[in-house]
Amino acid sequence: MDVYFPQSGGSWPALVYVHGGSWMGGDKSEALSFADRMNAQGYLIVSINYRLPPSGRFPAMIEDVKCAIRFLRANAAQYNLDANRIAAVGTSAGGHLVSLLGTTDANAGWDVGEYLDQSSRVQAVIAIAPVTDLTQKFPDLDIEAMRNVGFNEDNIVQASPVTYVTPDDPPFLLIHGDQDEVVPLEQSQLMYDLLVEMSVPAQLIIIKNAGHSPIEPDDSAEPTLEQIYQIISDFLAMYLT
Repeated sequence: MDVYFPQSGGSWPALVYVHGGSWMGGDKSEALSFADRMNAQGYLIVSINYRLPPSGRFPAMIEDVKCAIRFLRANAAQYNLDANRIAAVGTSAGGHLVSLLGTTDANAGWDVGEYLDQSSRVQAVIAIAPVTDLTQKFPDLDIEAMRNVGFNEDNIVQASPVTYVTPDDPPFLLIHGDQDEVVPLEQSQLMYDLLVEMSVPAQLIIIKNAGHSPIEPDDSAEPTLEQIYQIISDFLAMYLT
């Protein structure tokens, strides 16, 4: 993990960033610009890597994300973070993983390994262009590609965040571009509708004229990048401070 510290203060609320990459690539360095912005607002940013194929296949990646949360709670004093104020942020495949993190508890069976005396639950989730229902059709994702990362006909329901939505889930902020050709907007809409049905605080921000990287929109996107960051800041101020 990479840890980005605010310049002063503490103990800080922590934002755990989970990178995208179709569960097959990507790296924790993706969070650099996000960390710069959020450090200035007094958030500790922790950007994690997780196991990737061939050695890392589902559910290895969600096990790693959950272990990271437990590790941070076990070492809260070392990092000067507030163990009661941890949110998760993820994009694309990372959005899938933080959505799973937010909707599942120890009963899912993915709390394995170290620091099991700590909880892997988080207090808020920001999912950007997330995959939430693997049973749906995806333009660029066929069943063979899914097998490469450990998804198959037998476990795609188990691997879908929509399967686990319950009233005790943390607040969710879903952000999705309306021109996303990789993960359809319907994935966020499905998740949002379920959360609302379960009376979980949820927001769905649809970015007009934005593709699969909605936090890197061009000048035609609405809301703008600055407005998106303000929405994220307002959400975190409401639920994490």
